[in-house]
Formats: sequence, structure tokens, C-alpha cells
Amino acid sequence: MHIRRIPGPSRRPHPSRLLSLLRPFRPTRTRGTLLAATALLISACSSGSSTTTTAEVALAALPRSTPSVLAPYYAQKLIWHSCGAAGFECSTMKAPRDYGKPASGDVKLAVSRKKATGQGKPLGSLLVNPGGPGGSAVGYLQQYAGIGYPAEIRARYDMVAFDPRGVARSEPIECLDGPRMDAYAQTDMTPDDQKEKNLLVDAYQRFAEGCGRQSADLLRHVSTVEVARDMDILRAVLGDQKLNYVGASYGTFLGATYAGLFPERVGRLVLDGAMDPSISALRLNEDQTAGFETAFQSFAKDCVRQPNCPLGGRGTPPARVGDNLKAFFKKLDASPIPTGDTSGRKLSEAIATTGVIAAMYDQAAWPQLRVALTSAMKKNDGAGLLLLSDSYYERGADGKYANLMFANAAVNCLDLPPAFSSPQDVERALPSFEKASPVFGEGLAWASLSCAYWPVKATGQAHRIEAKGAAPILVVGTTRDPATPYPWAQSLAAQLSSGRLLTYEGDGHTAYGRGSKCIEAAVDAYLLRGTPPEDGKRCS
Repeated sequence: MHIRRIPGPSRRPHPSRLLSLLRPFRPTRTRGTLLAATALLISACSSGSSTTTTAEVALAALPRSTPSVLAPYYAQKLIWHSCGAAGFECSTMKAPRDYGKPASGDVKLAVSRKKATGQGKPLGSLLVNPGGPGGSAVGYLQQYAGIGYPAEIRARYDMVAFDPRGVARSEPIECLDGPRMDAYAQTDMTPDDQKEKNLLVDAYQRFAEGCGRQSADLLRHVSTVEVARDMDILRAVLGDQKLNYVGASYGTFLGATYAGLFPERVGRLVLDGAMDPSISALRLNEDQTAGFETAFQSFAKDCVRQPNCPLGGRGTPPARVGDNLKAFFKKLDASPIPTGDTSGRKLSEAIATTGVIAAMYDQAAWPQLRVALTSAMKKNDGAGLLLLSDSYYERGADGKYANLMFANAAVNCLDLPPAFSSPQDVERALPSFEKASPVFGEGLAWASLSCAYWPVKATGQAHRIEAKGAAPILVVGTTRDPATPYPWAQSLAAQLSSGRLLTYEGDGHTAYGRGSKCIEAAVDAYLLRGTPPEDGKRCS
């Protein structure tokens, strides 16, 4: 995968098996407890009361450098309809499918909002994105941000989200049906011989061909730059002179890209779990591999302190814990174990690895991982690890997959040239990946090959983003973040001419919303009063 970008106080991309190690934010802990009660909020829009913004307001917010051919998009009116409970509204916004040829057709983007409750001076709109790429921002808003962000923020901001082009409700990229995706997810990612290498390459090719066959036209127009330009249209249509935004994981790359394109339109931007836009796909994947190893080391130390750790007793060194896990993976490679799955899936090495990596995004998942590993290693029952893997892939009980992994691949493979061009490239890089992570390095190296077979050539390149002239931008990094390693946050904050670095000394993917009062206070003060913390502030 292109482990590249993922979300908010939560977790996700992990090597999506093929491409991405960054996943959308999955709320956890205090704020995450709201999820179960609000699962039904992601419903289709139903008719109800409607309001509109005015074309005059939108055109007044049109950046001077914007071509006149885009003026109708900036002047469009959104018709809002009630969708679900809790006061959410939905609408559809149009954007040019191809910004180079705006007259060639539109893409329709799903938008949702929850209006400010009206207590205190209104601050406009606050756009949120959970990462991925491929995470549904509308789902994130309705399940978490619109009900779980601090009450004062929700009182003063209209909470807004849109699914990026190719994602969920916004003309989703499609690639494989459920059974084919099941087979793909079980492909051996640590090939032992030429036959297994050929099977892995075949799997990547079939995945890419499926995407090209079902979403041929859209595949060329789902880049992060295009989504950032969509964001500016939405900002204007909402009537905001400047963009206020909270992006997690991959959402930080999207936010930084926006700042680079429209520095004069930057309002209050929070980039949590930051990515570094200046490094290549190969470097991104190597860094993320090391990040997952760092997270595993923390898990290993915690595991052996517990009475039910299946990977070693009290005092077992983390390296030995890793060796024990690798030995278990090797056994599964030779002989997968039952899971009780009605479709007949067994726990293979690939599925087990994905399940373990999924739990690295958040230490709150460590107890679940210990139980799942105990069941698999001592009771020959792989159901727990399969459940973790399915959750990571967003596979439903009906065997259908959300489009997360499809959109993830499409964006990653378009944004940067592939890390590797051939299996031989992977083989040469294996020592480096295995040094970065003795546990996960081999599999993540082979996962980095997937974009080599993509049907559309990359349009982006690694580049520094300075956003000269932008208002202060708050970059948040977690010291033991598995998916977006802390040095990425340091690098992004240094690149941005107005970057301010806020550090969370802890585990897990992203920091905001994880329970640190220090982080919460700093981010909330910035969003509410526009006052960023002192550059270099550290929290625990």
C-alpha cells in the first residue's frame, strides 16, 4: 500500500494491503463512545426544510486568480435537506471533473453540515476530514465530529464535511466485488518463491484492472490537488472568506495542499497526525514501516506486563515478542486456521497481519488484540483477528466492502510516482524495510509494489509546501504514531512558513480527541480564539 495518509484522533491508513497505511480517523475513547448511539445517522438525505447561500456572497469570496470559467461553480446555491436525526443536513455540490477542461463535465460531491447551536459569536464553518485517503468525511461528521467535538466549538461553528471525489457518497471509485476482494485481502504478502511472487503481482494487476474497468474516467481526477480545489469552491459556496479546517492523517496532506494553493484563504487550520509532502512514496513507506515497528514495540512492552499476553511472559524483551509473533505468522502461512466465517475464510498470514496492524492505530485496541491473539495461538480460533482485519478493510457482515480501499489506492497512485516498478526493486529494498521493522518490514515492502500496475500514471510529485502569507497553521504530531511518524509533523511544521508544532508524547495515531487535556485545550483555544500555542509546545 501506499501507506500514506490517515485520520484524526484515531487511526487509519495502514498498509491497506496494497496501498495505504493511512486510514481515516476512527474516534476512540471518550469521544468515540458516541459512535454506537449514532450509527443510524448516516442515512440518505430526505426531503425537508431547505436554505441557500447567495450567489453574491459566493462570488465575493472568489479568489482573484480563479479563471472566470469557474465562476458558476463558486456562485452555485446549495439546497439543504434534513438527513437523519440530530439536526444534520445534506446537499450536493458540483465541481469540474477536470479543472483543466471545466466545460467537459461535472463531478457531484456529497456535503453535510450541522449548524451552530447559536451560543456565542458565530465563527462560520469548520470543515473536517478524517483522512484515508478514502475515508468518508460525511460519515465522520455524522458519527463523530458533529456530535462529539467540544460543545463550545459546535455552538459557534457550522460543522461541515464533504466526501472527496471518488469517495463514499461522491461518485465512489469501484474496483472489486466482495468475493474478489476477499481473495485479494488473503493474498500472501510475504512470497517465498517465484510462484508466490507471480500470484502477488497477478493480484495487484487484477485489482488495478478492476478499478480501471469500473471507474476509468474518474481515476484520472481524484488527486489531492483537485480535492483541495473542490474545498475552495465549498468554502465560497458556504459564504466563508477563509477556510477553517481540521484534518487528520491524510487530511493533513489535503489541508496543507489547500494552504499551498490558497494561502490567502487560510483561516484556522489544524493538521493532526501530519504527513510530510516533501518525501517520495518509497521514503513514505519506509518511514511508516518504522512507525508501525515503534508502535509494536510499545504494544509488546505493555503486553508482557499483562497476565494474558500470548506472546511472552513478564520481562520478555520486545524483540523476543516480535520473534514469537513472526513465528505465529509463519505457521499461518503454512497452515491457516478456522475462523467460523460463514463464507469459509480462514485466518491466513495476510489476514492476521492486517488484524495486528489495525490494532496498532490505537492503544485502546490492545486488549482486544491480546484476546484475539490468545484465541488464535492457543485455541486455534482466528475469529478475533479476522474481525480486526474486516474492520480495517471496512468489510460488512454481508460480505460487501465499502469503497475505502478502492479510493485509497486511486488517490495514492495518482498523487506520487510508485515506490517500486518491479518485484526486483522490492527485493533490493527488503533489507532496508526489514531493518525498519523486523516484524512487518517484508510484508510492507511488497505492499509498496501495488501502484506499479496502476492503469493511470501519477500526476503529482513530492514537493515542499510553504504556503507563504498564510495565517498560523497548527501542526500536531504524536511521538509514537504508527501511521504518520512524528518526524513528518516536525518536517511539515518547518516547511510551512506559518507552521506551529504541537507535540503529544504518547502512543496511537493522531492526538486530538484522545483524552489529553493539554492537547484539547491548545487545539480548542486555537479554533475558538485564533490563538495558536507556542511553537514547540509539548503535551502528554
